Amino acid sequence: MTQSTPSPPKLLLQFFRFYCNPQLLEAIEGDLVERFEIRALKKGQKKAKQLFIKDVVQLFRPGIIRPITGAQKLNKFGMLKNNMVIAKRQLLRHKMYSTIKIGGFAIGIAVCLLITLFIKNELNYDKHIPGHENLYRVVNNFNQDGNIIKWTWFAPPFAQAIQDDFPEVTLAGRTNEGNNFGAGKNNIRIEGDMQNHYEGDFIYADQQILDLFQFETVYGNIKEALAQPNTLVMTRKKADKLFPGENPVGRTVYINDNTDRPYKIGGVLEDLPSTGFFQFDFLWTLTAREFWNGEQASWESQNYQVFVRVNPGTDLDELNPRLSEIGTKYILPVEKRNGNPNAEEEMKNMSFSLQPVTDIHLKSQDISDPYQKGDIKYIWIFGIIAAFILGLACINFINLSTAKSANRAKEVGLRKTIGSYRSHLITQFLTESILYSLLSFAIAIGIASLVMPYFNELAGKDLTLPWAELWFIPTLVVSAVMIGVVAGLYPAFYLSSFKPAAVLKGKLSMGSKSSKLRNALVVFQFTASIVLIIGTFVVYQQMEYILNTKTGFNKEQVIQLRNTEVVRNQPDNFKNELLKTPEILSISISDYLPISGTARNGNTWWKDGRTKIDAGKPGQNWEIDYDYIKTLGISLVQGRNFDREMRTDSAAIIINQKMANELGIQDNPIGAKLTNRTSNRFIWTVIGVVEDFNYDLLTAPVRPLAMRLGDAPSTTSILVNSQNMAATLGAIQKVWEEIAPNQPFIYEFMDQSFAKMYVGVERIRNILTSFAVLAIIIACLGLFGLSVFMVEQRSKEISVRLVLGAKVTQVVSMLSFNFMKPIFLALILATPIAWYMMNEWLNDFEYKISMSIELFVFAGVSALLIALLTISFQSLKAAFSSPAQGLRNE
Repeated sequence: MTQSTPSPPKLLLQFFRFYCNPQLLEAIEGDLVERFEIRALKKGQKKAKQLFIKDVVQLFRPGIIRPITGAQKLNKFGMLKNNMVIAKRQLLRHKMYSTIKIGGFAIGIAVCLLITLFIKNELNYDKHIPGHENLYRVVNNFNQDGNIIKWTWFAPPFAQAIQDDFPEVTLAGRTNEGNNFGAGKNNIRIEGDMQNHYEGDFIYADQQILDLFQFETVYGNIKEALAQPNTLVMTRKKADKLFPGENPVGRTVYINDNTDRPYKIGGVLEDLPSTGFFQFDFLWTLTAREFWNGEQASWESQNYQVFVRVNPGTDLDELNPRLSEIGTKYILPVEKRNGNPNAEEEMKNMSFSLQPVTDIHLKSQDISDPYQKGDIKYIWIFGIIAAFILGLACINFINLSTAKSANRAKEVGLRKTIGSYRSHLITQFLTESILYSLLSFAIAIGIASLVMPYFNELAGKDLTLPWAELWFIPTLVVSAVMIGVVAGLYPAFYLSSFKPAAVLKGKLSMGSKSSKLRNALVVFQFTASIVLIIGTFVVYQQMEYILNTKTGFNKEQVIQLRNTEVVRNQPDNFKNELLKTPEILSISISDYLPISGTARNGNTWWKDGRTKIDAGKPGQNWEIDYDYIKTLGISLVQGRNFDREMRTDSAAIIINQKMANELGIQDNPIGAKLTNRTSNRFIWTVIGVVEDFNYDLLTAPVRPLAMRLGDAPSTTSILVNSQNMAATLGAIQKVWEEIAPNQPFIYEFMDQSFAKMYVGVERIRNILTSFAVLAIIIACLGLFGLSVFMVEQRSKEISVRLVLGAKVTQVVSMLSFNFMKPIFLALILATPIAWYMMNEWLNDFEYKISMSIELFVFAGVSALLIALLTISFQSLKAAFSSPAQGLRNE
């Protein structure tokens, strides 16, 4: 079969033919097409099309473009010059209206530009990975009573099984990102150096991960950087910090002062792009690594993320259903051997699927995984908000243009009388609109540049204006012209439709005083603004509720010391020395804490003796110490705490109320026997039940939890009662330096760590607040302009009323009432829209506020007061003006 010759984009080719000089067309077009075909073969069609665009744009210049000759040239140039002169006069003659039009336009365009850059950044996540089109991660889907639960943790042999059993999968690799395995932050010390550096993030990875993601390498051979046992790679940033000015490949480091397991540096990677779901500072090899005896061959634990590369053109709709064969072939026999009576049914409800890595960032809200993610829903919301704000600015232009129609009516009438065609008038008004748009774009770029640092702080981004990108400037110019045309289209047709006879007889002098279209557009403006105001209030209240609601544990005045595994050999001495400080009330050493980023260990639990009868219940299995419950202020509702005098407590557990309810022992939990294994069983005795507390985000319900005595030493929680926190921290640091010299002293307050869990919600709140303020400013700019126009139109009426004895309050009420009617209507329309949108948003939270009627009343009153203040200035000015001045002007 012969391969078809690639052809350039038809639309661009037609555009080139349209503007090119006919005498040059054949020669230049032949060269363009030939160059495109050569590039397509050498660089691919995508790159060839990009370069073809560049060629067509660069050829649009004098000498190449189609010439305009003779009188046609003079006429067209003269008309354009005349239109520009009139547009300039109009702009300078009506400075206030021009300022409102251009200012509103500029703000709307600046917001639109910033949001566009934000959305582009979000949509580009992981597209920098070579071959990302064929790179996927595996997702586990479990149908539990019709509810699909998704997660991405798999057994150690899963990656090899999927590569061996499915020819479509060319390569598979794993990562282990569990804090309870040592991932996260750790001490790293260079051989020969006494000083530890507390660094992160550490992630365990196969050599195949380097092959799959093809990270850019600074030093070393990426093909074998993790191929040997006890090797690691690091990013350039960390290499520059730990080994300034040198190549560290081959150097030896120790992790957490474990000299029994030295690590060789196998390579240095270029710093990772921020637009990637996969973020780390160090990768530890998984080569020849077992976390317990037989772990790598076990199908009973799920601790690994699995990534695969498939053959180009693989049909996922055909492959995904077949992946369930892994469960049938490998997992089902293990479950049956362990005596799981529901193994067959569970396998029917379990399936596996491949998710593109480019979808992980924005399309994984329903998937449990270890990554920081965005949400495609917010991309849509921000896109709609950008369109609304730009729409508000366009509405200002339309409203003020049509409102001033009476002032331009005589001009239109006279020009039509002396022979102007309607098409010429439309061209004139569109020229004015495009001029306003171009000026607005220029100012908007300045505004965007000025507020970019603030926006980056709000959004947690590092965006810049992409001046170096080929598409940026042409897009701005085209957008300016398009928006100018769209905004000016209705005013142009409206103004050019006036009949000369009616205009010159004065029949249109009052025609613009009451316009249904203008009122409708004002309603739209304030509807959008009120929706944003209500949304801001709801997000603010929900955030306050999250940060201040009862979580079931104490997070106030709890100091978290990191890096405390360096004192694991003398924890009691460390505690005793700290407790000599009077302000310290209690101390607990445990990595398992009710905040994100700390250790987790999911198990399946049964009542003892029921493993072959009942389906197990998923729940956490935490390792804590004797003082954990006291330090975190967790309420013990039944039974007792762990006791140092009770040797049997090594086989005891404390569970939460949710665990008791799930296992059906809520009536008599104390003394109940539980197990978390189906083979080689270990039986735990329940000695206490704690009140449920939230250890996940408040978007999720409380899950079952069991706590047992264990060694998880990297974090120490210290409960203090101090009015002088600086002095207390100084005392803690003094003890630290005595017991752990040469070790970094790192601490954080638990309430701050808790607040960081909701930094995404906080960003949404701040961004919405900013957008709501801008929307109100733009709407009020238009309202102010309309109020000035209305006062001008009714100046004679106001003067007559004042002469006849009308009071100032009556005049102000009369002028204000006309504007308040559409705003009242906007409030009525905005209320159900805002209620629906924010109710949908709140549904993502398990614990949430109730939207009260007071909230909507407050938002509506706020909008009304803002609008009233906007128009009251002109109303009061008119009411206090001299009647004689108004009548003299008439």
